[in-house]
Amino acid sequence: MAVLLALDSATESLALALAADGKLFLREEEGGAQASTRIVPLVHELLAEAGRRLADVDAIAFGRGPGAFTGLRTACAVAQGLAFGAGKPVLPIDSLLIVAEDARAQAEAAGTPQPASLWVAMDARMDEIYAAQYGWDGARWQTRCEPALYAPDALRVRWGRPDAAAGNALEVFAPALGSIEPAWPRARSRAAALGRLAAQAWDQGLRLDAAQAQPVYVRDKVALTTAERLAAGGVR
Repeated sequence: MAVLLALDSATESLALALAADGKLFLREEEGGAQASTRIVPLVHELLAEAGRRLADVDAIAFGRGPGAFTGLRTACAVAQGLAFGAGKPVLPIDSLLIVAEDARAQAEAAGTPQPASLWVAMDARMDEIYAAQYGWDGARWQTRCEPALYAPDALRVRWGRPDAAAGNALEVFAPALGSIEPAWPRARSRAAALGRLAAQAWDQGLRLDAAQAQPVYVRDKVALTTAERLAAGGVR
């Protein structure tokens, strides 16, 4: 069984998972500005807990985005650096798919039907939403609508009446998106979902050379100039 290390800092939550010996070793804590200083110490904690060394890891997975610009760069850079140093491949994981897998696991734990079709909607700030649609065939996920950036009203038009949805945008933009059932607006464990997706990516042979590790951005403009912020209502 493969030993897999997985890292994600696409949101305000820093999530890490290590799959080894049929177990998942997890770490999840506040990310954001803390991610760049905490991620490597947490990697060492996981390896120590599992009684493993970095050389024992078969591949390093990372949340490639979309998500927070700095967070995506952090996870990608650390995964790439560790993979280069250990001579291991990387496994890029769609960060929105982590939300879908967490929602599926919540449904499974509750004994309710797992969603065969699911939209993920995450707050992208600046009154926009990262969204994508996924399908679950009972064994693995497939992307039905690639991650993209939407205004709330545009997303509601795009997805029509979704069979199910997950992600924090369901609460942040509730008036614009409307009521959806079933829905999972809050994650239970991004780290556990990330670990399961890393195993799925490994089984599908989706590993890449570390040199090919790249974050995925769907927003062309990640920052406003001072003049633009003033025009929008003041510098924050």
